[in-house]
Amino acid sequence: MSVKIMSVQPAKRTQGISPFYVMELLRRAKQLEALGKDIIHMEIGEPDFATPQAIVEAGINQLKTGNVKYTPAAGLPELREKISEFYRQRYSVKVDKERIFVTPGASGAFLLALGGSLNPAEELLMADPCYPCNSNFVRLFDGYVRTVPVDATSSYQLTAALIEQHWTKTTKGALIASPSNPTGTIIASDQLKQAIHTVNKLGGCFYSDEIYHGLVYSENAETALAFSDNVFVINSFSKYFGMTGWRVGWLIVPEEFVEVTEKLAQNIFIATATHSQYAALAAFDELTLTELERRRAEFEARRDFLYDALLNLGFKIPIKPDGAFYIYADCSKFTDDSYQFALDLLEAEGVAITPGKDFGVNEANHYIRFAYTTSIDRMATAMQRLERFIKAELSSSPAQTKLMPSGYNKG
Repeated sequence: MSVKIMSVQPAKRTQGISPFYVMELLRRAKQLEALGKDIIHMEIGEPDFATPQAIVEAGINQLKTGNVKYTPAAGLPELREKISEFYRQRYSVKVDKERIFVTPGASGAFLLALGGSLNPAEELLMADPCYPCNSNFVRLFDGYVRTVPVDATSSYQLTAALIEQHWTKTTKGALIASPSNPTGTIIASDQLKQAIHTVNKLGGCFYSDEIYHGLVYSENAETALAFSDNVFVINSFSKYFGMTGWRVGWLIVPEEFVEVTEKLAQNIFIATATHSQYAALAAFDELTLTELERRRAEFEARRDFLYDALLNLGFKIPIKPDGAFYIYADCSKFTDDSYQFALDLLEAEGVAITPGKDFGVNEANHYIRFAYTTSIDRMATAMQRLERFIKAELSSSPAQTKLMPSGYNKG
């Protein structure tokens, strides 16, 4: 008797989830490192600073108690209270701690926000370029993303006018990330207020990705909560607070979403890691915040160095980024395929960067993201290697010689 083997296929929703192309670059970079090649990592958005010592000690002390049990699904009450106090002190905004949910990183916050508000076949408006995982979260819930091409004229941000122009009968809401990944730009406060007002007027949900708050270098980034309580705010301890591997973030929801969000948290996560939550309590200590501000100043110095260096090499950067730790540079002077450019640069010179195709389709082949998450000394070496690579590439192609940056000495 023959047994028929059923052919099992992956869920259809996974077909709309795009790969993260930089991970292929990272995989190859690790292979090259294993072979002894010196790799300068400017591809991954992870601060190179160690977690502040006070945070580490708080986590260790909790582990030593042996009392590492589940916390409430919404998070440690004292941590939710600390986050609420943080908004009062930093933004002069009052947030009821019952609206605050501690999550396994910002990714967990997105899962709760979208899981509790997005229905199948509804769509979300996002800027293009944008961080790719946000679009993939929407697809996971059988929703759709309508990406809106943006450029320097709007600081690469969605505006109220763009939201209204692209809104359809199936649109559920809009997501704005400020500071943004990959461009590092900040939406102006009045523009943010208008965008929130427009989404509320249209009867939709407004999602504010604020995970790079704190890492700003000129005017402060304003929280969406300054203009409305009817918003979802996603934030994280990963970037400014330097706790990437601890996996702690938070979500603030409108009051009417508190009950459903807690229900989802109970079922999806049970709770965020207990020792990580206790560690996060120390992130708000005065000495820790002083150390974090010192690091912010270092990131600003790195931004200034990299910005000037890339311009000198011939890259175009229409707007100097105001936040995060990225520069999204136009490389069309050198290539029409930024992905291949990134692959070749890695192989030839050991410099790892992220191609624009990871962030959308809006002129993606002409852009590269550089992360200044390594020291100025290492970036200086990377720029020397990049200059040598560009010079070799252009010299090998006579048709491209006219594109040689003015700073080059071909001798």
